Amino acid sequence: MYSELNTSNRILMGPGPSDAHPRVLKAMSTPLIGHLDPQFVTIMDEVKTMVQDTFITKNHLSFVVSAPGSAGMETCLVNLLEPGDDVIICINGVFGGRMADIAERCGAIVHKVEVAWGTVISPEDIRKVLDKCPKPKLLALVHAETSTGALQPIKEISDLIHNAGGLLMVDAVTSYCGVELRVDDWGIDAIYTGTQKCLSAPPGLSPVSFSDRAVKVLENRKTKVQSWFLDLSLVKNYWGGEKRAYHHTAPVSSIYALRESLRIVLEEGLENRWKRHQRVHEVLKTKLEKLGFRYLVEEQYRLPNLNSVFLPDGNDENVIRSILLNDYNIEVGGGLGAFSGKIWRIGIMGESCTFNHVNMLISALEDMKEFNA
Repeated sequence: MYSELNTSNRILMGPGPSDAHPRVLKAMSTPLIGHLDPQFVTIMDEVKTMVQDTFITKNHLSFVVSAPGSAGMETCLVNLLEPGDDVIICINGVFGGRMADIAERCGAIVHKVEVAWGTVISPEDIRKVLDKCPKPKLLALVHAETSTGALQPIKEISDLIHNAGGLLMVDAVTSYCGVELRVDDWGIDAIYTGTQKCLSAPPGLSPVSFSDRAVKVLENRKTKVQSWFLDLSLVKNYWGGEKRAYHHTAPVSSIYALRESLRIVLEEGLENRWKRHQRVHEVLKTKLEKLGFRYLVEEQYRLPNLNSVFLPDGNDENVIRSILLNDYNIEVGGGLGAFSGKIWRIGIMGESCTFNHVNMLISALEDMKEFNA
């Protein structure tokens, strides 16, 4: 016989998921109702409005994809791109590379802007690629690169791509509800995020939003979207309009949890939440540097809620990380790709962004005989 489910109560300080608020966990246990029940349609409308509020947008086409952030990425690309379209993809880590892969699968002609991991894309990088590709359909970049902890400035690049007649698409999986993000003010045409990081909801959903410019592109497609499940011409009829058209069975309990997590964000206030992440980051930074840790990313481009750091010399990152998990119940993340085995990615996101989390991590390291400060 299988035993009753009983996982460890981890302190989550990795790149996601983050700790969930007890209110969110309680919301998940709310009794199920049908995915077309009038009460659930009301809940969907409330979630849609809260997604608009947290993206700071008036975009009508804002909703939640019933799949994780990677599906949000794919939703944006497969709906906006058609075979033969020119697209600029900015790559400074793992997730820019994934966008390029999906765009190629759409049949687009991909023009890559690649810079060293841990750095950001400059406006000059974009000007250079626009000389070779003057009329791109869209430019896609990652606002907060989870693999490196780099925070990408957006506004100047947004102006450049719009002046060239293209759309701006943004990955906000690790920045949403943790650092400043203004969809309308920054001219973002397509954006997607996840629920398990600074929002502190369970993983498995992807809020997305599309500008009127992007909607016109959707309406003028000459070919069918290559994915039935992610085809916005079908999905939007489930999330909007007077008569909801059945598309799929939404993950009802996850939507309950998302609604509650969005309520918590709006109760705190977005700007207060951004400030909290910055304050806790500054304390963590000071304490880590006293122990000999070094940051990967330049300070001006550093993501406060995802801290990518080199350990002091003489430490095996995997050994120390395993001891933290097994003996102290604290999860931090290892490096990805080129930084696998070389860095830690320490998350202070949402409900995991507290001074108490910082003190638990630092105290564990100071207590650990295997750690060489």
